[in-house]
Amino acid sequence: MADVNVLLTCAGQRVDIVRAFQAALHGGTHGGRVLVSDLDPLSPSLFAADAVVALPPVDDPGYGAAVAAVCARESVRAVLPLTDLDPVLLAEAAAGIREAGAQVFLPDAAVALGCQDKWECHVMLGRRGLPSPPTWLPDEVDPDELPYPVLLKPRLGFAGRHIYRCADPDELAFFRGYSPAESVVQQALPGLEFSIDCFGDLDGRALGAVPRAMIQSKGGEQIKGETLDDPQLVELGAATVEGLGLVGPSTVQCFREDGRILGITDINTRFGGAFPLPQAAGAGYVQMILAIAAGERPGSRLGSHAPGVVMTRFLEQTLLRREPAGLAPLGPVV
Repeated sequence: MADVNVLLTCAGQRVDIVRAFQAALHGGTHGGRVLVSDLDPLSPSLFAADAVVALPPVDDPGYGAAVAAVCARESVRAVLPLTDLDPVLLAEAAAGIREAGAQVFLPDAAVALGCQDKWECHVMLGRRGLPSPPTWLPDEVDPDELPYPVLLKPRLGFAGRHIYRCADPDELAFFRGYSPAESVVQQALPGLEFSIDCFGDLDGRALGAVPRAMIQSKGGEQIKGETLDDPQLVELGAATVEGLGLVGPSTVQCFREDGRILGITDINTRFGGAFPLPQAAGAGYVQMILAIAAGERPGSRLGSHAPGVVMTRFLEQTLLRREPAGLAPLGPVV
């Protein structure tokens, strides 16, 4: 069976995902290598991967063509972004990347952009009958008529940056002047926040949806959480995947109160920050990706994950020594 080489772009600190693909490739039915790209020479993923490839910055007009060239040269079969920097670019370049022999695990470019842009996401969800919080463009609403509290959110944002809770029109006016980002205004929802780690095949068919409780987050990334036995959230995740045609891994965030879903607040078209949690609960998304890239059609695992798996995270590091030839692992420290 041919190897399934995987390219993870903008890999940054996602050593957990690199290692998961390595474990699946080295110990499963598909062989292959995990290749990564990142502009930061100190990104930890560079020292965990099987190989590092050079790509231009994501704002380079030739970024998509460069990814396709790497796929052709390195016999890559699967391409996945690990941050929000390049999903839209990769989706736009998907046809060329497929010609190079690799599958991009993303929805089409319009949906990928819609998931990143808070206003377009609100519109897109509404058109497909999926729940979204009341949301407004700041210049198209009377601040005195808003249902406070509201949130001022960047249309294109990540890691929880430039999100401000506003209790009245004066606070909204202040934070609109303070924020450097083009923003939307969204009703602050009551209830509890949940995330659903989902997976869709190349046809946008939902193969998995693992809901988790958001016990604690820092900087927009979950550090404590627990997988749930929650059919309502599984159904919401599957409906979102199939309603939007999401391909590959995605994360759906929502609020619920008294058994009622109040709205989907975020959709990320990539593995979520809490990737180890659904992975440990048996989601099997890494194995699904390898199978699909190899031309197989895996079956659905909806509702088959293990509930009650709890994650609590801690810091880990890669120690390096600067040598004439470059950075090298330091080795055991006694």
